[in-house]
Amino acid sequence: MSPLDAWETARYSRHLLLDEVGVEGQARLKEAKVLCIGAGGLGSPVLLYLAAAGVGRIGIVDFDVVEESNLQRQVIHGSAAVGRSKLASAKARLLDINPRCTVDLFEETLTSDNALRIFEPYDVIVDGSDNFPTRYLANDACVLLKKPYVYGSIFKFEGQASVFNYDGGPNYRDLYPQPPPPGLVPSCA
Repeated sequence: MSPLDAWETARYSRHLLLDEVGVEGQARLKEAKVLCIGAGGLGSPVLLYLAAAGVGRIGIVDFDVVEESNLQRQVIHGSAAVGRSKLASAKARLLDINPRCTVDLFEETLTSDNALRIFEPYDVIVDGSDNFPTRYLANDACVLLKKPYVYGSIFKFEGQASVFNYDGGPNYRDLYPQPPPPGLVPSCA
């Protein structure tokens, strides 16, 4: 691991005081590579905190544009971003928070043809998607690549979060072997 320089020592001084993080933990965050699927309601706060914490490389998969109706829950985007790609908006905000973070953008739909390629360089995959096909695809790709899969979902005022496929542990299909039939689960709309 590369040592922290003076800027990083000052920037992350509060982390360095924590026994649970310290210099070694902050250096590990600096070397970490995290991919987030989605820059919407779930991905927005995740991305903000990854950058603020000092994660060195953040990837984002999204293909949508910012709409005014997104702004009350997709906190990474502001009014000036309406009509822009969510990726461009998110990257600008992340680099404002942490100019030393590398931000990789994947402006494409996640599919079985590209998931392994996109996931491969990252240590952890965070799923902020809002649909079951993407969730199952992300889980399966993580199982094949032996990567931890951080999952979150929300509906109205309820939410769930879990980590799957960590160190040989259970994966999403162990809990939910089959997706629900189309149309059974309400959407955020």
